[in-house]
Amino acid sequence: MSKRAVVLAGGTGTRLRPYTVVLPKPLMPIGDYPILEVIIRQLVWHGFTHITLAVNHQANILKAFFGDGNKWGALIDYSLETKPMSTIAPLALIPDLPENFLLMNGDVLTDFALNGFLERHVTAGRLFTIAAARRLQLVDYGVLQIDSSHRLTEFCEKPRMEYLVSMGVYGVNRAVLDFVPPDSKYGFDDLMNNLLGKGELVSVEPYEGYWLDIGRPDDYMRAIEEFEQRKHELLPPNS
Repeated sequence: MSKRAVVLAGGTGTRLRPYTVVLPKPLMPIGDYPILEVIIRQLVWHGFTHITLAVNHQANILKAFFGDGNKWGALIDYSLETKPMSTIAPLALIPDLPENFLLMNGDVLTDFALNGFLERHVTAGRLFTIAAARRLQLVDYGVLQIDSSHRLTEFCEKPRMEYLVSMGVYGVNRAVLDFVPPDSKYGFDDLMNNLLGKGELVSVEPYEGYWLDIGRPDDYMRAIEEFEQRKHELLPPNS
């Protein structure tokens, strides 16, 4: 099966300022490589032969760096937004999407098996599949629950809350484009609320392995610190 991936690389990297004042976020270095090159190498390693970068902010720098993808053994092309369109609307600008494809953010560091994920999505005939990571949040305060008369009804000292979050990696059936309004900003949150409101099935695959969203400075610094020790898990041999 020929595998197609779309990588969202058009954001301005606001949360990573001042790092992203000069460089677009996808070119922020992690070890020897920009984060987006790590993703490209992973995609090629997992059998993705055609990769489309959805670009906007500093698009020319990204095009100059990645070119046509020949260096990495894949076809890389570009979909240019002329205005910010969030995470899902840019898909409507890509005319040759296959029936099923992988969609992912351009700032994800993970050892997740992307090929098997898309294959499961296709085999199960899903409309939309979300790869999800478990996160544990520690609240550093004593949490109070009160009733309408302000009487304490429950107290919990520094509770720990576990929840699932989107990893920014999705299996997508092209039919979701029917939900995207033309020439409008339309994000992942809009699509999820729309699909849920219409009773459509959205599948979630929890993943217990390594995952970081490097959109914030503390996560970016953590990625830099951890990349070398995990390089053999994150990149193909001889990288």
